[in-house]
Amino acid sequence: MTTAWNEDTYKAEIFSEGTGGDFADPFDFGGGICNPNGAADPGLIYDMEKNDYSNYLCSLGYSYDRVYNVTTYYSDKKNSTSSAGIVCPKVVPSRLDMNLPSISIPNLKDSVTIKRTVTNVGNVNSIYKLVVKPPRNVAIKVTPDVLKFNAKTKKISFKVKITSTHQRSGKFTFGSLAWSDGKHFVRIPIAVRKQVDE
Repeated sequence: MTTAWNEDTYKAEIFSEGTGGDFADPFDFGGGICNPNGAADPGLIYDMEKNDYSNYLCSLGYSYDRVYNVTTYYSDKKNSTSSAGIVCPKVVPSRLDMNLPSISIPNLKDSVTIKRTVTNVGNVNSIYKLVVKPPRNVAIKVTPDVLKFNAKTKKISFKVKITSTHQRSGKFTFGSLAWSDGKHFVRIPIAVRKQVDE
């Protein structure tokens, strides 16, 4: 359990007074209150594997040789083995495709399509339906819009096409994408900022 209002050792209320004028946005208040019971039975998870981290490192713009050298482990000890470094693929995936439980597009030009994969850790035969709250001035198309899991299908990938409906640069706007099976509500935040080349 948590409370939003605590007392310090002097029995005075602890609170924060900002400089005023600006409203908090999702970057300021984060993902919300931790729900331990929900964490014990999440339904779906956005699982990350070694390749997600490797592809992210490869997408940062360093030379392939530099990535390989930095990720190679050498040991000075006798009879010790060294481990080979990361070899970047010829076509590097977009860093936007890192399987995070959030979507952030800091410089949306017109449209972008990203991929996410969810793993079912709940009931074997589950059906999840899409619930989308798009950010202001953004259209979102998700394919597929229903996820059907069974004993053979434990992971499903989906694509999210994010399209700007506004032709001016602006601040970040926020929305969400969620999957619901009636028991679980697996929500991830979406942050989009439109950028127009001038």
